[in-house]
Amino acid sequence: METTGLPSGYRREAHDSVPSTSSLALERARTGDPGNLWITAGEQTAGRGRRGRAWTTGRGNLAASLLLVDPAPQAVAATISFVAGLALHRAIIDLTGPASSAGLKLKWPNDLLLAGRKVSGILVEGEKLADGRFALAVGIGVNCRSHPEEGTVHAAGDLVSAGVAVECETLFERLALNMAEEIRRWDRGAGFADIRSAWLDRAFGVGEPITVNLADRSIEGRFDTLDDAGRLVLGRPDGGSETISAGDLFFAGRG
Repeated sequence: METTGLPSGYRREAHDSVPSTSSLALERARTGDPGNLWITAGEQTAGRGRRGRAWTTGRGNLAASLLLVDPAPQAVAATISFVAGLALHRAIIDLTGPASSAGLKLKWPNDLLLAGRKVSGILVEGEKLADGRFALAVGIGVNCRSHPEEGTVHAAGDLVSAGVAVECETLFERLALNMAEEIRRWDRGAGFADIRSAWLDRAFGVGEPITVNLADRSIEGRFDTLDDAGRLVLGRPDGGSETISAGDLFFAGRG
């Protein structure tokens, strides 16, 4: 178990290759781990994205999951995804500078885009444990050096191809530091208003026409904002609005 280079109170379990860092994190929780544990891997062979989609992480890319135990009331725990997105965005900017990463934007609900292409995905999975505790695995995958060429819902990219050279180990160290800072600001959900504001400042496509694919239908409108629970507020053509908890977001004319 490593602690070197990590913020105080955090630990790291580093692996060469695993099926899924988040699955391993939840396994650790089931056997009594107290949380604040990072699981990283040089290669991930059976990672998961939203709606059960595959996310395979090749070598040179970042695969990391943070295990948190009882980090917030369950009703607000899912907003940790915005914390993670903000911490990751900050980490890349910290390492490369704003000029090099000018096209780096957060995309609702859990993606990071560079030059309009998806370079990172975040997946939060929760589980009530047998002893009554609540575990969250915050999975973060970043395409640092390569990306899938096909089979993705949104156009994929990677940092190097976009001219942003970041080594995955260096990125992890900065991400871990920023994640600890943003978790303190989040304050078990009580500070989500600040997180929401900072996230929107870095968001892609606010005010633009969008289509959101839900499980049973598609909705068109305008990306107005996020509400105080992190739900997308879609402005309808009739002047009304609708809040959306989860869906696949597409921007008109952007693929």
